[in-house]
Amino acid sequence: MKSYSLSFLFTLSSSIALSSAEPEKKSTSYYKPPQSYSTTRDPDVPKYARPGDKLGFESLKDAAWLDFGIDYRLRAEYRDDDIRRATDGLDEPFLHRTRAYLGIHDVLDPFRFAIELQDSRRYNSRYDRDNRDFNEFELIRLQAELYFDDLLAADPRGNKRPISLRYGIQNFEFLDRRMLGNNQWRNTANTFLGFRGAIGQDSNDWSLDLLAVQPLEREKYEWDQPVDGQWVYGLIGHWRGWENITLEPFYLALDQKQTTTAADRTVHSPGLRAYGVFGKSGFDFDASLIHQFGHNGAQTVDAWGGNVEIGYRFDHAWKPRLSAFYGYASGDKNPNDNTDNRFERFYGFGRPWSANDYIVFENVSAPKLRLELTPTEKLRIDLGYSWYHLASDTDRFNGANKARDTSGRSGDSIGHEFDIRARWQITKKFEAILGYAHFTPGDFTRNAVRPGDTDFAYLEFNLALF
Repeated sequence: MKSYSLSFLFTLSSSIALSSAEPEKKSTSYYKPPQSYSTTRDPDVPKYARPGDKLGFESLKDAAWLDFGIDYRLRAEYRDDDIRRATDGLDEPFLHRTRAYLGIHDVLDPFRFAIELQDSRRYNSRYDRDNRDFNEFELIRLQAELYFDDLLAADPRGNKRPISLRYGIQNFEFLDRRMLGNNQWRNTANTFLGFRGAIGQDSNDWSLDLLAVQPLEREKYEWDQPVDGQWVYGLIGHWRGWENITLEPFYLALDQKQTTTAADRTVHSPGLRAYGVFGKSGFDFDASLIHQFGHNGAQTVDAWGGNVEIGYRFDHAWKPRLSAFYGYASGDKNPNDNTDNRFERFYGFGRPWSANDYIVFENVSAPKLRLELTPTEKLRIDLGYSWYHLASDTDRFNGANKARDTSGRSGDSIGHEFDIRARWQITKKFEAILGYAHFTPGDFTRNAVRPGDTDFAYLEFNLALF
């Protein structure tokens, strides 16, 4: 508001002096972020990294070609009867995550380079160590890139349309993060080894991303290794040429060669995502539809998934947004027939499904209501209520150690959940988050897992060193 006022006064005074004022510069970018809850992709260069000339060192005052950052996160959790665990009880762990990033660009073009390390640990827990929380001293990015920004003509607004090709260890996010995400909430990251290509960038009217990567198995104390015989392929388009809607048609594929522990499996996953706003009405939307086909051993794959969210932002100082969401992913109807109906969730981000982290994009039917508030520039609050059912009552509930009743007699109600979270940006470099979630089990969880309610509370601190 202040900058716009100064611009207006400058223009007015120049007009009075009978001199012409320069028109105000406007962004030429076509990109518009989604308004839907927790779907904005993390930037390619991590948020905690800064250009070298912004680090505050005199020796780096001209080092705009360098990106560098160090980030530390501490989360203290209180989990009572966590259904992700095989046994009930109280757990009060401390989760530590440290990351460091260094990137070099522009100075050696077309060659670019980036490295990111992460150390993930958990203390004070009563449960065995697992790779959701442990991955000590790991490379989560070690990539070389060829980057060309002058091979293609610029878009209609003058933005360059670069072409790039990367190879190495990478972590990334695409679409709404439910199929491909780096999983910022979890203490450990999703990482891949392979090729990533791109034509265009977010600021263009259209762009295209291409993937041919192997998922890396998170080894708690050793270097991560590619999952044996498994590849993920992707072709993801972005059309931003319309004023109020962004279209993202995509094709993903998971190819798993037969191993001693896995069947030969190929899952093709074409889909379409569309998000945007309904003019100036205050309403926004985000919707995806995905069909999966292929084979799983001798079985034919036939699965569906998708979601839709409609939100409304009120004209109020706190910028309240009220939204209704429904997400669905099919489950296997009969484990003994020739068709596998279980939706393949790929490597998505589970947090938007459940604050408790109980739900993944598989065999689920989930309506939600959510309210988001911004009382001040530094304080954000959101709260919601979710209902969870199995899409197929004869398939598994992945979030509870893959509990399954093939007879269907345990019912299909997983349960319902209330959650609330407050995020306080104390300084530009320091953030505190306080959250709570209560889960009430439904028939399936009471019969096939455990009967009691669960509680989850946490206090988190995020510190960027620079």
